[in-house]
Amino acid sequence: MKLNYTPHFSRNYGKAPADIQRAFEKQALLPLEDPRHPSLRTKKYDESAGLWQARVTKGWRFYFTIEGDTFRMLEIKTHPK
Repeated sequence: MKLNYTPHFSRNYGKAPADIQRAFEKQALLPLEDPRHPSLRTKKYDESAGLWQARVTKGWRFYFTIEGDTFRMLEIKTHPK
């Protein structure tokens, strides 16, 4: 499995606080080993679009699709509460 970052994701990642960036770097490796790792709390976000959501921290999420052997990172943003 591989990770692929869209330009939109990369822009939002660059705007995220440094602690969130570090947390994402740690969390982003987990789907490569186990997409259902408990700390990710991965769930299908939009069935029709094949969009998944996973946890960075309690207040931040990242969104991705699975395309063949690639996790395509689409978005990283705060989680609405």
